[in-house]
Amino acid sequence: MRLACSMAIAIALTGCDQQNAYVPPPPPKVDVALPLKQDVTPFFETTGNTVAVNETSLVARVQGFIEEIDYKDGDGVKAGTLLFVIEPEPYQLALDQANSAKASADASVKLSQAEYDRQAALVAKTFATQQDLEKAAAQREADIAKQQQAASDVKQAQLNLSYTQVRAPFDGVVTARLVSIDELVGTSSTSTLASIVQFDPIYVNFNVSEKDVLRIRASMQKRGITAQDLKKMEVEVGLQSETGYPHKGTLDYVAPTITSSTGMLAVRAVLANAERQLLPGNFVRVRVPLFQEPGMLLVPDRAIGSDQSGRYLLVAGKDDVVEQRTVVIGQLVGELRVITSGIKPDDEVIISGLLSAVPGQKIEPQMKEISAAVAADGTSQ
Repeated sequence: MRLACSMAIAIALTGCDQQNAYVPPPPPKVDVALPLKQDVTPFFETTGNTVAVNETSLVARVQGFIEEIDYKDGDGVKAGTLLFVIEPEPYQLALDQANSAKASADASVKLSQAEYDRQAALVAKTFATQQDLEKAAAQREADIAKQQQAASDVKQAQLNLSYTQVRAPFDGVVTARLVSIDELVGTSSTSTLASIVQFDPIYVNFNVSEKDVLRIRASMQKRGITAQDLKKMEVEVGLQSETGYPHKGTLDYVAPTITSSTGMLAVRAVLANAERQLLPGNFVRVRVPLFQEPGMLLVPDRAIGSDQSGRYLLVAGKDDVVEQRTVVIGQLVGELRVITSGIKPDDEVIISGLLSAVPGQKIEPQMKEISAAVAADGTSQ
C-alpha cells in the first residue's frame, strides 16, 4: 500500500515538472518577396515659374489726341487688331505735302534730264561748250538729290501716319487702358497707352543644380544623346492646386553656362496654353522624364524603414534570420520605391509583418509576389 502511494506521488511530481517547462514560441510568420525588377523612367523634379513668351507696352510713337479706343479692357485680340487711333489729320496733311514735294521734284528731274540731253546733243555738234554740258549735268544731279529727299519725306510721312493707328503686335490679351478719349499722348509723360501679353504658348523657367547637370550629362554620353536631342525632351508641369502634371511641353532652351553664384543652370520649357490655364507668374511643379533605366529593383514603399543611419529594409537572411540592410532609395513609382543600392535581386525582402520581424531573430517567411501592375503607370509622387 505504501509502495503504491509513493509511486503515485512520484508520477504526479514528474507530470508537474513537464507541464511547467518553458517552450519557446514559434517564429512569427511574415510576408517576404523578391524585389520587382522592372525598367523605370527616372524623373527630374523641381519647381519653376511661368513667363509670357511676349509681353510689351503699347506706346504712342507720334504726338496727338486719342480719337478712338477700339477694345475693351482685358480683351483677347489677334495680331493686327486696331486698338487705338491717334488724331490722323495732321499726319495725313504732312503726307499730302510730302507727295506734292515729291511730284515737284520728279518734274524738276525730268526737266533737268531733258536739258542735259539737249546740251549733250549740242556739244556733239559743237554748237555748245563743254561747260554748258557740265552745268546741265550738275543741275540734273541736284534735282535727283532733291527727288530722293522728297521720296524719303514721303516714306517718313507715311510711317508717321501709320503710327496714328496702334495695333496689336501679336495675339494676346490687352490690359486696362492708361489713357482716355481726347487725351494728348506721345509726350514724355503719356507715351504708354496699355500693355499686351501673349498667353499661348507660354514659357516655364526652372533651374537645374550642378550635381544634376553632371548626372544628366553622364547619362547622355552613355546613351549617345546630343545637346540637340534635349530639345525633343518632354516637360510636364502642374499647378499647386492640380494633381499630377497635366500640362505637357518640350524643352526649349538651356543656358550655355552655370551661374557661379548659385551653382544652377537656367532651363526653359515651352507649353501650349490655348485655354489660358497657366498665367504668367504662376509657381509650378516641373517634372522632366529622363532616360529609361533598365532592370531597376522596386519594393513596396511601406516596407522601407528609417533610423539615424538612414533608410533600411528588413531581409530574411541565412536560416531565415532577419537582417537589416541600409539602402539608397530612388523615385516613387506608383506604390513602389526604386532601390538604387543595398539589396540584390534574390534578397527576400520583408513586405508585411514588419512589427514582428526583429533583426537577429528567426522568422517563418511566407513568399509573396510584388505585382508589376502597381508600378505600370510610372507615376512619380
